Amino acid sequence: MNVITRTEPVEDARWQAVLSRDVASDGRFVYAVRTTGVYCRPTCPSRRGRRENVAFYDTSAAAEAAGYRPCRRCRPNEAAAPAASRHAAAVAHACRMMDEAEEMPDLAALAAAAGLSPFHFHRVFKAVTGITPRAYGAARRARRLREELAQADVSVTEAIYGAGFNSSSRFYAASNAMLGMTPTAYRRGGEDAEIRFAIGQSSLGAVLVATSDKGVCAIALADDPEVLARDLQDRFPRASLVGDDPAFAALVARVVGLVDAPSLGLDLPLDLRGTAFQQRVWQALREVPPGSTVSYADLARRIGRPEAVRAVANACAANGLAIAVPCHRVVRRDGDLSGYRWGVERKRALLAREAKA
Repeated sequence: MNVITRTEPVEDARWQAVLSRDVASDGRFVYAVRTTGVYCRPTCPSRRGRRENVAFYDTSAAAEAAGYRPCRRCRPNEAAAPAASRHAAAVAHACRMMDEAEEMPDLAALAAAAGLSPFHFHRVFKAVTGITPRAYGAARRARRLREELAQADVSVTEAIYGAGFNSSSRFYAASNAMLGMTPTAYRRGGEDAEIRFAIGQSSLGAVLVATSDKGVCAIALADDPEVLARDLQDRFPRASLVGDDPAFAALVARVVGLVDAPSLGLDLPLDLRGTAFQQRVWQALREVPPGSTVSYADLARRIGRPEAVRAVANACAANGLAIAVPCHRVVRRDGDLSGYRWGVERKRALLAREAKA
């Protein structure tokens, strides 16, 4: 007579933890594979053994006493790092994979490399970076595309595939969102692209406002209007810059009003172009309430990157939409106003106006 043995509930739960590569189970037990003689952490990204060949042990010492050797990949005999450190390391590895891959890896591949289920990996990645893996990959691919197009000896087709697109049709479906124009126009300095702009006067000097078909793409401040116009021309030397449009005057008036009352905010679509990291910083800036200030360190913590204070400061400096993305609300830890792309005195005035509102 055949005797049917039932798996203990504890072992069933442990097997499910191995299948899902449950990070919470790391350090609670190890599993060993009889056919290989190796034992692993539940989160090990290596290929799992068949269930009938798997045994569970409470500790590494117990597994080794049973004759198993530690996996060289997950190193189960070494002290487990805190969950936050493991998550940060897994996300950093995933980012490197996307940075270095010729074709963007899918979610399943990224999760497998991290030793997590796709659902858990997606949640961890967003918690650590503030954006989804897909958004990070799209931003990285857009940056790579711009780098490829900047090389004169690389054709547009070569740039498309060099940026990680496996078909031209998929690229052209996303190109306008990435570049704001066709790749050929981008390479030619914005040729055939139309950018509407106007310059008004405010209590803080000249104000340039420019829009693409996506929304407001530039708000700049200066003493000399000609400097603002030249800077815009330098950015897209062959774009069609449309000025003196009477219908555009209402938008300029709204932005000029924003200079005088920055606490009102600008309820208009914005065309923000930057890296995934810069986008996170700019979004966090827009969440700082009027009348408040944050330090660069505070802002770094808000986006989940407390070690990236210098990178946060660089992202603030790269902001091209004055006041609408309120980088004037960022100060040094000691309260000093620090620098400001459009002049420290303008920053001081904007903060004073918000404090009175």
